[in-house]
Amino acid sequence: MARFALDDGFAFRGHRISAGVTGPDGAPALVLLHGTPFSSHEWHRLMPWLARHFRVHRFDMLGYGASEKGNIADVSLGIQNEVLAAALAHWDITCPHVVAHDFGGATALRGHLLNRLDYASLTLIDPVAIRPWGSPFVQHVRNHEAAFAGMPAYMHEALLDAYLRTALQRPIPAEDLKPYKAPWRGTEGQAAFYRQIAQMDMAHTDAVEPHLGDLRCPVQVIWGREDQWIPLKTGQRLADLLPGARLVEVPGAGHLVQADAPEAIIAALADFAPLWKKRSKDDAA
Repeated sequence: MARFALDDGFAFRGHRISAGVTGPDGAPALVLLHGTPFSSHEWHRLMPWLARHFRVHRFDMLGYGASEKGNIADVSLGIQNEVLAAALAHWDITCPHVVAHDFGGATALRGHLLNRLDYASLTLIDPVAIRPWGSPFVQHVRNHEAAFAGMPAYMHEALLDAYLRTALQRPIPAEDLKPYKAPWRGTEGQAAFYRQIAQMDMAHTDAVEPHLGDLRCPVQVIWGREDQWIPLKTGQRLADLLPGARLVEVPGAGHLVQADAPEAIIAALADFAPLWKKRSKDDAA
């Protein structure tokens, strides 16, 4: 994993953002945006393929992964599009291809429609984008954040393990789940986990939902058919709202398609013509 290290970080409003860039110099720029409660680690099974064809840029969102997670007032969707804009400025890239999952999808859409960031193409994977979203668990945490943040570590560990497993359709070995859990362990990590849940607010997607028809780039939507967090019917509705969008359904995959069926994402990206528009057939093979 060292070759995919987050070794190109930057500061955002006084907070540390962990970031990394991998891939050939001069290759088309591609930005990966992770979801919640994940980090850029969620892309690790796709990185070897992506880094052969693209200059891959990724970061851990504010309050997530290896980025700063201390007592930060705002780690909501209302700030993450600003972090994205700062990341693109840090890397000095304009109009990259963007592949975004879950909250990363909302961040990409907010960045495009509110910050006027331009993308060469946009791939959304089980994104948070339109109402309704947020499970009963999320609502419960929002009402009792302090109680969850202060629960004994062994209880938090059990809850975290069970919660993350509901994002997958296929069994995952405990060892493979560890990197997903690691950022949320310890006193700081536990508080950060419940903080980001407590700050989930549909107002941040409501702000862009009426403007989804104004998308200025080619878009595809990939959705795990067995997603327990956001059902496929939401993906079908979203694809209908996005101009010219194609919907790719992934059988046997849950919300975290990157873990359940990474090969399906690679196939969908390889078959998405706008991603290869300026590349020869030999380069894209």
